[in-house]
Amino acid sequence: MNRPSVSVSPSAEMLEGGSVTLTCSADANPAASYTWYKEDGTSDPRLLSEEPQLVFSSIQSSDSGRYSCTAENQLGRKTSDFISIDVKCERPSVSVSPSAEMLEGDSVTLTCSTDANPAASYTWYKEEGTSDPHLLSEEPQLVFSSIQSSDSGNYSCTAENQLGRKTPSDEVTCCLSNNCVSPGVGRTTRIIHITRWTLVSVMLILLLVFCLWTR
Repeated sequence: MNRPSVSVSPSAEMLEGGSVTLTCSADANPAASYTWYKEDGTSDPRLLSEEPQLVFSSIQSSDSGRYSCTAENQLGRKTSDFISIDVKCERPSVSVSPSAEMLEGDSVTLTCSTDANPAASYTWYKEEGTSDPHLLSEEPQLVFSSIQSSDSGNYSCTAENQLGRKTPSDEVTCCLSNNCVSPGVGRTTRIIHITRWTLVSVMLILLLVFCLWTR
Protein backbone atom coordinates (compact mmCIF):
# COMPACT_ATOMS: atom_id res chain seq x y z
CA MET A 1 0.00 0.00 0.00
CA ASN A 2 1.30 3.44 -0.96
CA ARG A 3 1.32 6.44 1.36
CA PRO A 4 -2.13 8.13 1.21
CA SER A 5 -2.52 11.48 -0.51
CA VAL A 6 -4.66 14.43 0.59
CA SER A 7 -6.67 16.71 -1.70
CA VAL A 8 -8.45 19.94 -0.74
CA SER A 9 -11.65 21.33 -2.27
CA PRO A 10 -11.85 24.16 -3.06
CA SER A 11 -8.13 24.63 -3.68
CA ALA A 12 -8.38 28.46 -3.83
CA GLU A 13 -8.11 30.84 -0.86
CA MET A 14 -10.41 29.84 2.00
CA LEU A 15 -12.64 32.39 3.71
CA GLU A 16 -14.47 32.01 7.00
CA GLY A 17 -17.95 30.56 6.53
CA GLY A 18 -17.10 28.64 3.36
CA SER A 19 -17.46 24.89 2.81
CA VAL A 20 -14.16 22.98 2.65
CA THR A 21 -13.54 19.25 2.15
CA LEU A 22 -10.29 17.36 2.75
CA THR A 23 -10.15 13.96 1.04
CA CYS A 24 -7.77 11.14 1.96
CA SER A 25 -7.14 8.43 -0.62
CA ALA A 26 -4.74 5.52 -1.06
CA ASP A 27 -4.17 2.87 -3.71
CA ALA A 28 -4.86 -0.04 -1.37
CA ASN A 29 -6.00 -3.60 -1.89
CA PRO A 30 -7.84 -4.70 0.22
CA ALA A 31 -9.60 -1.35 0.66
CA ALA A 32 -8.27 0.83 3.46
CA SER A 33 -9.99 2.54 6.35
CA TYR A 34 -9.04 6.17 7.01
CA THR A 35 -8.44 8.37 10.04
CA TRP A 36 -7.96 12.16 10.19
CA TYR A 37 -5.73 13.99 12.67
CA LYS A 38 -4.89 17.62 13.48
CA GLU A 39 -1.64 18.78 15.04
CA ASP A 40 -2.38 20.36 18.42
CA GLY A 41 1.11 21.35 19.49
CA THR A 42 1.40 18.18 21.57
CA SER A 43 3.29 14.97 20.90
CA ASP A 44 0.10 13.18 19.81
CA PRO A 45 -2.07 14.73 17.05
CA ARG A 46 -5.80 14.96 17.84
CA LEU A 47 -8.10 12.40 16.19
CA LEU A 48 -10.87 14.14 14.24
CA SER A 49 -12.66 11.63 12.04
CA GLU A 50 -12.62 8.05 10.79
CA GLU A 51 -14.03 8.83 7.35
CA PRO A 52 -12.21 9.30 4.02
CA GLN A 53 -13.44 12.90 3.89
CA LEU A 54 -13.09 15.60 6.53
CA VAL A 55 -15.85 18.15 5.85
CA PHE A 56 -16.09 21.70 7.22
CA SER A 57 -19.58 23.00 6.35
CA SER A 58 -18.70 26.48 7.67
CA ILE A 59 -14.94 26.71 8.16
CA GLN A 60 -13.57 29.17 10.73
CA SER A 61 -10.18 30.75 11.39
CA SER A 62 -9.85 28.46 14.42
CA ASP A 63 -9.78 25.53 11.96
CA SER A 64 -6.45 26.75 10.56
CA GLY A 65 -3.64 24.29 11.19
CA ARG A 66 -1.84 21.15 10.00
CA TYR A 67 -3.82 18.01 9.13
CA SER A 68 -2.82 14.46 8.19
CA CYS A 69 -4.60 11.19 7.53
CA THR A 70 -3.75 7.52 7.85
CA ALA A 71 -4.81 4.63 5.64
CA GLU A 72 -4.89 1.14 7.14
CA ASN A 73 -5.80 -2.36 5.99
CA GLN A 74 -4.78 -5.92 6.89
CA LEU A 75 -1.42 -5.41 5.18
CA GLY A 76 -0.31 -2.33 7.06
CA ARG A 77 -0.77 1.32 7.91
CA LYS A 78 0.55 4.43 6.15
CA THR A 79 0.38 8.13 7.10
CA SER A 80 0.11 11.04 4.67
CA ASP A 81 2.25 14.16 4.67
CA PHE A 82 0.83 17.06 6.66
CA ILE A 83 -1.26 19.61 4.80
CA SER A 84 -1.60 23.18 6.10
CA ILE A 85 -4.95 24.97 6.10
CA ASP A 86 -5.01 28.77 6.38
CA VAL A 87 -8.50 30.25 6.75
CA LYS A 88 -8.79 33.97 6.01
CA CYS A 89 -11.17 36.25 7.88
CA GLU A 90 -13.50 38.20 5.62
CA ARG A 91 -13.32 41.91 6.45
CA PRO A 92 -16.55 43.83 6.83
CA SER A 93 -17.03 46.58 4.25
CA VAL A 94 -17.83 50.20 5.03
CA SER A 95 -20.02 52.46 2.90
CA VAL A 96 -20.57 56.20 3.30
CA SER A 97 -23.75 58.14 2.50
CA PRO A 98 -23.72 60.64 0.91
CA SER A 99 -20.54 59.78 -0.97
CA ALA A 100 -19.97 63.33 -2.27
CA GLU A 101 -18.15 66.12 -0.39
CA MET A 102 -19.96 67.01 2.83
CA LEU A 103 -20.63 70.28 4.64
CA GLU A 104 -20.69 70.84 8.37
CA GLY A 105 -24.24 70.25 9.54
CA ASP A 106 -24.97 67.60 6.93
CA SER A 107 -26.44 64.22 7.86
CA VAL A 108 -23.85 61.47 7.28
CA THR A 109 -24.23 57.71 7.70
CA LEU A 110 -21.44 55.12 7.87
CA THR A 111 -22.70 51.56 7.25
CA CYS A 112 -20.85 48.37 8.22
CA SER A 113 -21.84 45.18 6.40
CA THR A 114 -20.68 41.61 5.82
CA ASP A 115 -22.02 38.40 4.27
CA ALA A 116 -21.72 36.52 7.59
CA ASN A 117 -24.01 33.55 8.16
CA PRO A 118 -25.40 33.45 10.85
CA ALA A 119 -25.92 37.21 10.82
CA ALA A 120 -23.25 39.27 12.55
CA SER A 121 -23.44 41.94 15.22
CA TYR A 122 -21.46 45.13 14.61
CA THR A 123 -19.44 47.58 16.67
CA TRP A 124 -18.11 51.00 15.64
CA TYR A 125 -14.87 52.51 16.98
CA LYS A 126 -13.03 55.81 16.68
CA GLU A 127 -9.29 56.18 17.16
CA GLU A 128 -8.51 58.52 20.04
CA GLY A 129 -4.71 58.53 19.86
CA THR A 130 -4.53 55.83 22.51
CA SER A 131 -3.88 52.11 22.27
CA ASP A 132 -7.58 51.30 22.64
CA PRO A 133 -10.04 52.88 20.16
CA HIS A 134 -13.17 54.48 21.63
CA LEU A 135 -16.36 52.38 21.28
CA LEU A 136 -19.10 54.48 19.67
CA SER A 137 -22.00 52.22 18.72
CA GLU A 138 -23.14 48.61 18.54
CA GLU A 139 -25.37 49.12 15.51
CA PRO A 140 -24.64 48.41 11.82
CA GLN A 141 -24.98 52.13 11.06
CA LEU A 142 -23.14 55.05 12.63
CA VAL A 143 -25.29 58.14 12.04
CA PHE A 144 -24.21 61.78 12.33
CA SER A 145 -27.41 63.84 12.17
CA SER A 146 -25.35 67.05 11.95
CA ILE A 147 -21.68 66.28 11.30
CA GLN A 148 -19.13 68.70 12.77
CA SER A 149 -15.40 69.29 12.47
CA SER A 150 -15.03 67.68 15.91
CA ASP A 151 -16.17 64.42 14.26
CA SER A 152 -12.92 64.34 12.27
CA GLY A 153 -10.94 61.15 12.89
CA ASN A 154 -10.38 57.52 11.95
CA TYR A 155 -13.35 55.13 12.21
CA SER A 156 -13.55 51.35 11.87
CA CYS A 157 -16.11 48.64 12.55
CA THR A 158 -15.98 44.99 13.57
CA ALA A 159 -18.34 42.11 12.77
CA GLU A 160 -18.88 39.06 14.98
CA ASN A 161 -21.20 36.07 15.08
CA GLN A 162 -21.27 32.89 17.14
CA LEU A 163 -19.02 31.11 14.65
CA GLY A 164 -16.29 33.68 14.30
CA ARG A 165 -14.18 36.22 16.07
CA LYS A 166 -14.26 39.97 15.61
CA THR A 167 -12.77 41.11 12.33
CA PRO A 168 -11.79 44.76 11.82
CA SER A 169 -12.81 46.63 8.69
CA ASP A 170 -10.59 49.00 6.79
CA GLU A 171 -10.56 52.47 8.33
CA VAL A 172 -12.64 55.42 7.19
CA THR A 173 -10.99 58.78 7.79
CA CYS A 174 -13.21 61.83 8.36
CA CYS A 175 -11.30 65.09 8.15
CA LEU A 176 -11.60 68.77 7.26
CA SER A 177 -10.74 69.31 3.62
CA ASN A 178 -7.86 71.61 4.59
CA ASN A 179 -6.64 69.39 7.43
CA CYS A 180 -6.31 65.87 6.00
CA VAL A 181 -3.48 63.68 7.19
CA SER A 182 -2.14 60.95 4.93
CA PRO A 183 -2.86 57.44 6.23
CA GLY A 184 0.01 55.40 7.64
CA VAL A 185 1.90 52.86 5.59
CA GLY A 186 -0.12 49.69 5.00
CA ARG A 187 -3.41 51.27 6.08
CA THR A 188 -6.32 51.23 3.66
CA THR A 189 -8.62 54.21 4.12
CA ARG A 190 -11.42 56.11 2.52
CA ILE A 191 -11.48 59.89 3.00
CA ILE A 192 -14.58 61.91 3.82
CA HIS A 193 -14.06 65.65 3.38
CA ILE A 194 -16.07 67.86 5.74
CA THR A 195 -16.02 71.44 4.45
CA ARG A 196 -16.50 74.34 6.82
CA TRP A 197 -19.62 76.15 5.63
CA THR A 198 -18.74 79.02 7.96
CA LEU A 199 -15.55 79.70 5.97
CA VAL A 200 -17.53 79.84 2.74
CA SER A 201 -20.05 82.20 4.34
CA VAL A 202 -17.35 84.59 5.56
CA MET A 203 -15.77 84.73 2.11
CA LEU A 204 -19.12 85.55 0.51
CA ILE A 205 -19.80 88.30 3.07
CA LEU A 206 -16.36 89.84 2.51
CA LEU A 207 -16.89 89.74 -1.25
CA LEU A 208 -20.28 91.43 -0.87
CA VAL A 209 -18.83 94.16 1.38
CA PHE A 210 -16.00 94.77 -1.09
CA CYS A 211 -18.46 95.11 -3.99
CA LEU A 212 -20.63 97.57 -2.05
CA TRP A 213 -17.59 99.60 -0.94
CA THR A 214 -16.24 99.96 -4.50
CA ARG A 215 -19.56 101.14 -5.92
